[in-house]
Amino acid sequence: MTDERPTQFQRARSAEQREIRKQAILDAATQLLTELPVSEISLRELSRRVGLSKTNVVRYFETREAVFFELLNRSLAQWIEELPAELPPAGPEGTDAPEPEADIETVAVALARSLAGRSLLCDLLSALGAELERNISAESVREFKLVNVRLLGALSELLRGRITALTPDAARELVSLTVVYTAGLWPFAHPSPAVGEAQRDPELATTKVDFAARLGRILHVAVTGLLALG
Repeated sequence: MTDERPTQFQRARSAEQREIRKQAILDAATQLLTELPVSEISLRELSRRVGLSKTNVVRYFETREAVFFELLNRSLAQWIEELPAELPPAGPEGTDAPEPEADIETVAVALARSLAGRSLLCDLLSALGAELERNISAESVREFKLVNVRLLGALSELLRGRITALTPDAARELVSLTVVYTAGLWPFAHPSPAVGEAQRDPELATTKVDFAARLGRILHVAVTGLLALG
């Protein structure tokens, strides 16, 4: 871990100053995630890094989980904003004919590669159900999920523009599956040092997970299945 001196703040008195303080907390959390897994980042360490007492951090985020909730939604929003440039061009509007198999695969692979390049988002998605939704109030979860649902809805509409045969329900299911598959695959693709060392054994070569390749394959299968089910 780097031994950085925390930034010192004066008391925030205006809405602008409060937003600056919140962003500083989120920036500190982002930096810590490059050094430690979510499970090892305490509110005490986050407070130390940003240069605030725990009491002051709690004025902006009730728990460390609330910090990561906010960071996840902001990361998700940024990804959705940048994703169109990383996907194949949108199909013609009003087209109900199924896409050729190669086009479906191209979209699935591009989506997987885009996610693979966003480790912060994938780290947070993989920690969401197992950890982040535990030590948090119902109201904070509600606020997070209301924003999250809107963002995932925007993602489903974006994907429908690339795979026009998807119904709205199927597109939403595809997005849900993408989140679940990402959360499940990401930890296996980024194992602990001990597991990584063990996987150097040729007999364990098949246990290695190429995240982008595996996720692209799974999403290709998922889209094909959703279109077949109608």
